Amino acid sequence: MMIRSLILTVLFLGLTYQVANAQAVNNPDYSLSYFYRICFTDKGNVTVSDFSPEELLSPDAIERRERCGIAPLTTGDLPVNKEYINAIKETGLAFHCSSKWLNTALFSSPSEISLAEIEALSFVREVVPVKHPSEPSKRRIEKYGTLSPGNYLSAFNPLIPLNGVPLHQSGFTGKNLTIAVLDAGFINADRVESLTSLMQRGGVIATWDFVTGNSFVYDYHGHGTAVLTILAGDLPDIISGSAPGADYMLFRTEDDESEFPVEQDYWAAAAEYADSAGADIISSSLGYYMFDDPSMDFSFSDMDGNRAFVTRAADAAASKGMLVVASAGNERNKEWVRILAPSDGDSVMCIGALKQDLTISDFSSSGFSADGQVKPDVVAPGVSLPLQYEPGKWQTGSGTSFSCPVISGLCASLMQAVPGATAAEVATAVRESSDRYNNPDSLYGYGIPDFIAALKSLEEIHTYKPDVSITAGPNPFFDEINLWFRETPEYLSVTVTNGSGGTVIRREFPLFSARSYRITGFEGMAEGLFIVKVSTDKGENVFKMLRLKR
Repeated sequence: MMIRSLILTVLFLGLTYQVANAQAVNNPDYSLSYFYRICFTDKGNVTVSDFSPEELLSPDAIERRERCGIAPLTTGDLPVNKEYINAIKETGLAFHCSSKWLNTALFSSPSEISLAEIEALSFVREVVPVKHPSEPSKRRIEKYGTLSPGNYLSAFNPLIPLNGVPLHQSGFTGKNLTIAVLDAGFINADRVESLTSLMQRGGVIATWDFVTGNSFVYDYHGHGTAVLTILAGDLPDIISGSAPGADYMLFRTEDDESEFPVEQDYWAAAAEYADSAGADIISSSLGYYMFDDPSMDFSFSDMDGNRAFVTRAADAAASKGMLVVASAGNERNKEWVRILAPSDGDSVMCIGALKQDLTISDFSSSGFSADGQVKPDVVAPGVSLPLQYEPGKWQTGSGTSFSCPVISGLCASLMQAVPGATAAEVATAVRESSDRYNNPDSLYGYGIPDFIAALKSLEEIHTYKPDVSITAGPNPFFDEINLWFRETPEYLSVTVTNGSGGTVIRREFPLFSARSYRITGFEGMAEGLFIVKVSTDKGENVFKMLRLKR
């Protein structure tokens, strides 16, 4: 963890150059500034061969790409040309952040600029205004869903109808996976009781506010806090997070006081950081179509998976081996009706919201996408879900904002159970496990997923099936022992003793749902012989395992 923290620190030092170093970032006149997305023609004379993967990516990011069969570096991974950025800054514009994938940079000015003057520069392809001074109105404040006080009668567990509880009962809670949460702020996330365990174990491994350019995210808005409690929360008999064992990156990309396309630039910058730092999943309960300036609004034809800036960034993130999960939107009972960007991306999992009786909610945005993709991809409970954003009390929330983290968290649990599976394979397995897979529609998409069925599907591809009832390996081993079962056991008990006969590890799973299990926790133990006793409903097995240090 110390090495990983150092890597994250180094990455943030580089990131600071991109999102800070701009006079308007922490300026109280932020709302009075004009923002422009400048699109460049190329990246100058640099090529992929000028960099090693280690210069631009963390070891986790490199490993993810290798596992997914993705090239360690492509032209899209090369930084935006610094000389281009500096040349724009010399015109008096303030630099905020950039997108290497889309080869753009975000700048601001206290006054309106001449677009033609900037577009006349040889390396500039286009200048797109993305924000201008306005009253802090937020035309679509309801985009965040609705919140109500909680009571014990409404303490509904959204994991149950998705067959997600057996994953957790089997010890698969998202451990060793990293989820990047992109949202409007995480006020009180460092104080609410349901996230105490996450905070105490150091489960938040990175934070950044892309709107203001600093690392503090525990302010501005409680929407991200509510989402995070659905992912990682633990409040006995009330909140059961979908991935309580995962690590989290918390990124503020949404300006809660206004609604402008500039938020898509922040989203892209956050997604790129998540990729470079080694995140496995992006969970985004945000969506776009209407802005404070109606002339900037999207039309439905823009929801084709290719036009919206944020959708192109989301698809680029998925192309790097991350699973991108996004809310469908809360628009079906409003004039717009349809899904939002970036959930229209062909590589983005778009999540609709069910009522507790498992019928579609009246607000869950309708598909299909403009180019005919099945959207939403799947649906999950999203009405009156238990969550928390204030200390000392809990609430319920309704919206696709809250069905989204249910799915993204359970996908992390699935990835832990089948570590060889790629994000694309996980997405496919989840879709194929759903109850309407053979007859999808515009409200439910492929329907309600069954995560145990998805687990079985992935195990057929990736999990070794021994000829005997159970086997263990490798032997010798270093830091973990893998158990493989020919048939899924109904329960599992594991006891590990050292050479002195002392018990060093004990695991008990009264219900178990997988054909493999990794025994971890040997770090810091001496080399030598360990006795592993495994009990299941099929019988008892004992393995003598030799531990070596690396």
